[in-house]
Amino acid sequence: MTRSVQSLFIANRGEIAVRIIRAAKELGLQTVQAHSLADAESLAVKLADKAVNIGPPAASKSYLNIEAVVAAAVASGADAVHPGYGFLAENARFAEAVEAAGLVFVGPTPQQIRMMGDKVSALEAAIAAGVPTVPGSRGRVETSEDAAKVVERIGFPVMIKASAGGGGRGIRVANSRDEFDRLMPQASAEALAAFGDGGLYIEKFVASARHVEVQVLGDGRDVVHFFERECSLQRRRQKVWEEAPAAMLPEDVRARLCQSAVDLAKAVSYRGAGTIEYLYDETTRDYYFLEMNTRIQVEHPVTEMITGFDLVREMIRIAMGEPLRMRQSDIIMRGHAIECRINAEDPAKGFMPAPGLIESLTVPGGAGVRFDTLLYQGYTVPPFYDSLLGKLIVWDESREAAITRMQRALGELEIGGLKTTKPLHRALAADPDVRAARFDTQFLELWLEHRASMLDTY
Repeated sequence: MTRSVQSLFIANRGEIAVRIIRAAKELGLQTVQAHSLADAESLAVKLADKAVNIGPPAASKSYLNIEAVVAAAVASGADAVHPGYGFLAENARFAEAVEAAGLVFVGPTPQQIRMMGDKVSALEAAIAAGVPTVPGSRGRVETSEDAAKVVERIGFPVMIKASAGGGGRGIRVANSRDEFDRLMPQASAEALAAFGDGGLYIEKFVASARHVEVQVLGDGRDVVHFFERECSLQRRRQKVWEEAPAAMLPEDVRARLCQSAVDLAKAVSYRGAGTIEYLYDETTRDYYFLEMNTRIQVEHPVTEMITGFDLVREMIRIAMGEPLRMRQSDIIMRGHAIECRINAEDPAKGFMPAPGLIESLTVPGGAGVRFDTLLYQGYTVPPFYDSLLGKLIVWDESREAAITRMQRALGELEIGGLKTTKPLHRALAADPDVRAARFDTQFLELWLEHRASMLDTY
C-alpha cells in the first residue's frame, strides 16, 4: 500500500543526515532536521527546510532519547522518520514508537530489527535459511558451565561476542581457558554498558579471515542484492578503508555468497536496505554468516558507485510503499570503488580525538570522486559524537586505477585547523600489500604497531 509522505524527519546527524536530506529533496520531499544544541550550526541544519532542537549535546538526552525524538517528529508535521545509522537506527522500540505515532519508519519492521539485530536470533534465522555459520553456541550462553561445553566442542581460539549491538563492542578473543574465564565477564560488562544487554554467545575465531558483506534491498516481498564490499582493513574492529567489489573473491564464490544473502533476507520478508556480513576464509574459500545490519551502512557509497543506484533514495521509496523498481538482472557491477573514512583523530598519537574549528577546506573533485561530509569552512566540530568528518570515495575502471585516483584525491583534500586520519590513508594507499590486496582483518592492527610513528610524514 502506497503511503503519502510529503515531509521527512531526519533523526540523526553528521554526514549521513546530509546524505538523507539530499536524497529526500531529489524525491520532492520537505526535510526536517533533528539536532542537539551542539549541532545547531551543522551543515544538515543549514541544508534542511526546517530544523528542530531535540535536546542538550549529550546523545543520551537528544539523539538517543526516543520520547524526545518522536515528539519532535510529530510536532514538526513530518510524515516519516529516517534513522540513518547508529543512535536509534537499529532500535526496535524506536521503530515501534514512530509507527505508534502514526509516522512511517524508513527501515525494516520492528519485528525484523528485533530478530536480526539480536545476533543469536539472527544466527538461528541464518541456519534456518541454509546460510553457513561459524561453529559456536546456538544461542546465548547463560552459565559458565554452558560456555565451557561450547569451548570444549569447538576448541580455541574463540570469540566472545555480545548478543546485542555492534561496532566491535563486547567482543573478546580468547586463546586459552584462563583467558576465556578472565574475558567473559569483561565482555558481558562492556555489552551491558553499551547496549543495556550483557548477553553473550561464543563462536570459533577464524584466523586470517576477510570481512565481506553483501548489500541487499527488499520491499517485504522480493529481495535483490547489489554485490559485495570488503571491509577487512579495521582498527579495533572499526572499519577504516572499504572497497567494492572484494578483490580476492572468485566469481563462483561471489555468486553463492550474494545468493545466500538474498535467501536470508527473503526468509524474513525483509523491507528496506540491509547488509549481511560474512567472514571469508581465503584459504578454504569458505564463508560464514556474522550478522545483519538492519539499516543503511556507512560504506554504502562504494556500492552505489559500482552499480549506479541511489540506495538511500530507494529505501525511502520502499518505506512509502513502492515495490522494488529493479530486478536482479538490472543490477550490473562495473569498475572498482574505494572509500576512506576521514576522522577527526591524530593517527600519529594513538588516534587521539581532534575536534575543533575548520579553518579551511579544499574538497577534491574530478571524474569518479565523491566526498560525503558534514564539513564547511568555519564550522566547529563538536567533541560529543563520533569523530567521522567525511568519506572520500573514488571509482575507476580497475582496482589499481582506483587506488591511484584515491592517492590523487587524498592529495587534494585539505582540512585546515585540526588533525585527521588522512595520513593513514595516504600510507595505506602506498603500501604494497594493500595495493596487492594482501590483507585480512588482523592486518591493520599489526601494520600500525610498526608504522604508526611514521604517519606524521605523510
